[in-house]
Amino acid sequence: MAFDIAKEHLKEFGLEDRIHEFEVSSATVELAAQAVGCEPAHIAKTLSFMVEDSPVLIVAAGDAKVDNHRYKEQFHVKAKMLTPGQVTELVGHSVGGVCPFGVNKGVKVYLDESLKRFDMVYPACGSASSAVGLTIPELERSSGYLQWVDVCKAWREEG
Repeated sequence: MAFDIAKEHLKEFGLEDRIHEFEVSSATVELAAQAVGCEPAHIAKTLSFMVEDSPVLIVAAGDAKVDNHRYKEQFHVKAKMLTPGQVTELVGHSVGGVCPFGVNKGVKVYLDESLKRFDMVYPACGSASSAVGLTIPELERSSGYLQWVDVCKAWREEG
């Protein structure tokens, strides 16, 4: 169901032909990279948080990790990830297939700077066995993002 909703969402942008469905799981960054045939960093993972009683999605590169200090500076609260049940209920997708496409009303989407290194990234498409190949401008256009944020670490040379 969530896959079909995400697919319909991407169809509005003429991107439905970019969707890949796999016969294997793509529920983790590593599995998705194997299924797609790319480096894990190119997987655009979607992380789910709660900020002031509202669900927030941060789409980040597969090799990035949330930096608690940067997150708190951006959102003014401690990073609190949603439980799997909350993700399904509040976002509309289940863990393993969470993406910024076809999400429930009120879900805020942010794109992390870690993605800007790549010409092409691969977010999930609503299921644990799918991905969609998008350029950064296509991701911007189709995700309904509010803004770019810089809340991750481990993907760049620090210091």
